[in-house]
Amino acid sequence: MLQALDLALLRLLRTRGHQPPVEAAVLAFTRTGEHGLLWQATCFAGVLLDSRRRRAYLRAMRVIGIAYAINIALKQVVRRPRPALDDLPALSVTVSSLSYPSAHSTTAFAAARELSRVLPGAPIYAVATAMALSRPYVGVHYPTDCIVGAMLGTVMAEIVP
Repeated sequence: MLQALDLALLRLLRTRGHQPPVEAAVLAFTRTGEHGLLWQATCFAGVLLDSRRRRAYLRAMRVIGIAYAINIALKQVVRRPRPALDDLPALSVTVSSLSYPSAHSTTAFAAARELSRVLPGAPIYAVATAMALSRPYVGVHYPTDCIVGAMLGTVMAEIVP
């Protein structure tokens, strides 16, 4: 039942809102999430521009990096292949063929949890959610990969010392 729902949600995200300018924008945005780079760059800017909160940004950089590493290790254990829809090929290439959990979601939600301690949370979580949704939109993750990634990133932000 969960697998059928996952596939139905994936198909929904792969078939709605796919006008060329929207696809181009989502592809450009999702690429900024590779290896957590959007979030690391945000933290780096915070380190440079906000000396009063420098420690918080450095902590966020560490949490994002650790969350990413844990995510990659989990992918190697779980080994879930990426979605393959014959009638809807993925719009983006990926570094690996492993899907679960989504590293984009993991790093986005680790960053959102950490950065919301020093910045307004609603916009940060909105960007993190958009990042997570971009992955099934481009066809490289099942929605559950992204949900689990978001949970993993949030937990990592809470438990990393």
